[in-house]
Amino acid sequence: MYWADELASRLSGPQVVNDSKTPSGTVHVGSLRGPVVLDAIWRALRARGLEVRLLYGVDDMDPMDAQALLTPDAVERYMGVPLAHVPAPEGSTAPSYARHFAGLFLATFAGLGIHPETYWMSELYPTGALDPYIRLALERADRVREIYRRIANVQHPPTWHPVQVVCERCGKVGTTIVTDWDGQRVFYECRAELVAWARGCGYSGWVEPFGGRAKLPWNLEWAAQWSIFGVTIEPNGKDLATAGGSRDRSDAIAREVFEREPPINLPYEFLNIGGRKMSTSKGRGAAAHTMAEVLPPELLRFLFLRYRPNHAIDFDPAGDTIPRLFDEFDRIAAAVAGRAVKGELPPDHERIFALSLLDPDADPVVEASRFRPDFSQLAMLVQVPSIEIEARVAAEKGAPLDRAEQLILGDRIRAARAWLDAYAPERARIVVRDELPEEARRGLAEEQRVYLGALALAADVARPSSGEAWQNLIFRVAEEAALAPGRAFGAIYLAFLGRPNGPRAGWLLAALERGFTIERLREAAGWGPAPEGPATDGAEEATG
Repeated sequence: MYWADELASRLSGPQVVNDSKTPSGTVHVGSLRGPVVLDAIWRALRARGLEVRLLYGVDDMDPMDAQALLTPDAVERYMGVPLAHVPAPEGSTAPSYARHFAGLFLATFAGLGIHPETYWMSELYPTGALDPYIRLALERADRVREIYRRIANVQHPPTWHPVQVVCERCGKVGTTIVTDWDGQRVFYECRAELVAWARGCGYSGWVEPFGGRAKLPWNLEWAAQWSIFGVTIEPNGKDLATAGGSRDRSDAIAREVFEREPPINLPYEFLNIGGRKMSTSKGRGAAAHTMAEVLPPELLRFLFLRYRPNHAIDFDPAGDTIPRLFDEFDRIAAAVAGRAVKGELPPDHERIFALSLLDPDADPVVEASRFRPDFSQLAMLVQVPSIEIEARVAAEKGAPLDRAEQLILGDRIRAARAWLDAYAPERARIVVRDELPEEARRGLAEEQRVYLGALALAADVARPSSGEAWQNLIFRVAEEAALAPGRAFGAIYLAFLGRPNGPRAGWLLAALERGFTIERLREAAGWGPAPEGPATDGAEEATG
């Protein structure tokens, strides 16, 4: 059973699934794992017939802090100010820094088929919804301090109270500390050196901490969200789930301060790049909204859903990672459609495919049966001038594309162009020479020339059109000629590209007009033009 279905099978009654994010800068693609995991849980609960709400919050009352300072768009003079009150980066039309970056991130959700109810903490505080929890935290401050000591070994002085006032003079919240509470008002100080990353103004005074004039520290705010919304399930990144970490503290606060059982936890691993965690603040990883433009939504969902949440994913968009992701998705789609595939499949591959689809009610078998053009071949086709790509793909399918397949093709063409522009290795970029390259005239060995001539003859008979058919033919002729595959591929690349390497050779040749391909192979072999007349009639196309 798929992990989300396992979880759903243990539950009954109404459920509320929640997550939230601090919009401290550009959100990297790894942060999409949380929303996709949430949506998988929501779908699994819905499939069991349970009533379920899907929530996503923006913690925009958090201060601009050291993490934001490391991003190029941080504005140092606003350090310590709630992100909701910091101006948006120059050129943005958003009303605040938080709205700008959270807006970019949230905009990717609908494209991924994720439709949560969204809440903003900057809107929630002024309504008074947090006031009862602020009061409880202040009345039970000694209990909160004890939890911090016991769970996290954090020693707060006896005067420390768990609330942060928005300074009435400078507007900062990250530099204030509350040291007294009289049952209705708190005494706070905006200290110059409370934190290393922001400087307080030195103001102090008494203020009622309600109605948005103050906020709870993160661990208490998190626990308060659970009570306000009745959250029953909240996954989180493994960095928050370490022993003594944020989740342990918030769980204890929920039970011992706010007197409610915390939601079910489901820690999920990071999306790594080069074996290291993606990090907005350290400049590692692709932006979520950028990657959503490169990967079609079903592929972006698949990236996260093909593994259990506790499995770390290493994803470097550079190189061949993205083509391999397409290949694996297409392999699983073929298996769901009932076609034979090579290699071992995940035991829950049908469920993985179904959950990767945007529409939770779509028929997986019908969707898996759609024709999906090979990504690597498309990446070559978009680089070849004067090619009608849809006609070429329809020919490979053997029938016109239906409307859904046209949309799939359009998504993949955009993805291929974006990959080539930003992430593809040099060998994937092609410029097919109009004439036989001089590098081929000088660099081909005799055995390679003989091989290219044999390949021309075989292609004239077999008439391959698909990348796989060409690839099989390339290997077969190389074996018959007793030529190592590397030498065979090198000969093809020299003949067409003028270099010793390139993309998958079969798909390269399939992207070209067959007559041109055969003539180029003959010329590289040192032969004259092919005799006039039609190719052999009735010949069957080489197949896998």
